[in-house]
Amino acid sequence: MTVVSQYDGTIEQVELGRGGPLVGVQGLGCMGMSEFYGDTDEAAARATLDAALAAGVTLFDTADTYGLGRNEEFLAPFVAAHRQEITLATKFAIERDNEDPHHRGVRNDPGYVRQAAEASLRRLGVDVIDLYYMHRRDPAVPLAESVGAMAELVREGKVRHLGLSEVTGAELREAHAVHPIAALQSEWSLFSRDVERSAVGAAAELGVAFVPYSPLGRGFLTGAFADASRDLAAEDFRRHQPRFTGENARTNAALLAPVREVAAAHGASPAQIALAWVQQRARLHGLTVVPIPGTRKAARLRENAAATRITLTEAELALLEPIASRVAGDRYPDMTFTSASREA
Repeated sequence: MTVVSQYDGTIEQVELGRGGPLVGVQGLGCMGMSEFYGDTDEAAARATLDAALAAGVTLFDTADTYGLGRNEEFLAPFVAAHRQEITLATKFAIERDNEDPHHRGVRNDPGYVRQAAEASLRRLGVDVIDLYYMHRRDPAVPLAESVGAMAELVREGKVRHLGLSEVTGAELREAHAVHPIAALQSEWSLFSRDVERSAVGAAAELGVAFVPYSPLGRGFLTGAFADASRDLAAEDFRRHQPRFTGENARTNAALLAPVREVAAAHGASPAQIALAWVQQRARLHGLTVVPIPGTRKAARLRENAAATRITLTEAELALLEPIASRVAGDRYPDMTFTSASREA
């Protein structure tokens, strides 16, 4: 079977959670347009936003922590030009310090929820956020208090739908009992499947859409680099991720062999196979999935969108099945604020 390398139509739409908005079955993660992956070309990034909309991508994902608010500001003109055509998602909870670029804190207290939402509304230049996520969970703050504060924003018309990121199945159920949750955003890919322990099942049970971030393993699954410390720019944060350097990188690079084999059979790229796997894996669990691969290039955007046309065979799924269990290294240097750290 041959798959075109770039999408030449518009992708299908799905409902983002029960009663949620209709969005393209693939979204766009915008983080790298402002920070973390080295230098960016603003003109190329803006062309990528336009290419996304032309391909039927309508869920655009940002966060207040990306570029210390600069990513939201970057998106504002695009949002203003296409407000009725897009679903705008942003996130709060990761607190950073202008004076200390390495500082990361997590805040979920109700006062901070409101403060962060008001700041995001100003930066984005909108009256309402379509999908507002709690980016990370602070276990010291009762979940009912955090979600209760988010629900107040819905009642006030400042937010339309609520989302959570990196929570366990039990935490998702607890939050959903306070206010309906439209989407759960967590890392899910051929390299990262810890969410299948409880979060995926809970989302399916509750009718919550799953929004996988880093469905391409932060680019490693594309084969674009083999060792971050050698192949990526000095300011690229992946140089500090355990999976992408040293012996871990060598081990993980070898795991791409079956991905390349399946890609060759489909006339596709490894990235397209990784994205198709996420879509198909979710269908096996009976839930809606809208992965948000990030890119700053229009051509890559169209390539990613073309993955929605691919259907993997049972034999191909079986070939890819063992990969995650063989991955060397954690997703982050500090896993404290991931759902995996709180699984029973």
